[in-house]
Amino acid sequence: MPLEMIIALIGFAFVMSISPGPANFLLLTSGANFGVLRSLPLLFGVSLGFLSMVFAVGLGLGQLLRQAPMVETGLRIACGIYILWLAYKIAGIRSLGTDSGKQELARPISFIQAALLQLLNPKAWTVALLVTVTYMTEADYLGNLIVLVAVFAVVNIPSIGIWAISGAAFRQHLSRNNRLLWFNRIMALLLVASMVPMLIHMG
Repeated sequence: MPLEMIIALIGFAFVMSISPGPANFLLLTSGANFGVLRSLPLLFGVSLGFLSMVFAVGLGLGQLLRQAPMVETGLRIACGIYILWLAYKIAGIRSLGTDSGKQELARPISFIQAALLQLLNPKAWTVALLVTVTYMTEADYLGNLIVLVAVFAVVNIPSIGIWAISGAAFRQHLSRNNRLLWFNRIMALLLVASMVPMLIHMG
């Protein structure tokens, strides 16, 4: 992959990774409730789930998705239901999460749950399609695909990590009174709102 294309890919990956979205709202919420270390499975699940999609799309899955619009519709519906479920759980957290807490969501979102969110997220599939079409070259295709995924990983992980770190910075402030409850309710609303454009664009 030419150097100029790698530089352009770095910029694209940063913008796509740092911008607000369902996964980043979840990272912000997790950081505030559980801290950075306990949010790492969520962070790596989000990143690896997306990077796996990019690799699979690059190997030909993207062409199959373009020929099966009903699959995209199914992904939108499944993702919408999953997001609503997560938002419901988040909105009920009243105190900083511990494994022995009584809250229904007493533990951070797991690696598998985070990866599943990405695999159900049609926006993530769209970005995966866009990045492979825009930044892949025919010469040494597999080698270029590996470079593309590696570059995206190097940019993506610290970029989305900023959201978890930002949430953790609020932990002490949110531990007083009912601030955490209201923070979680607001984040739950933002999480649902972030999916509205995807849901109304069905079909």
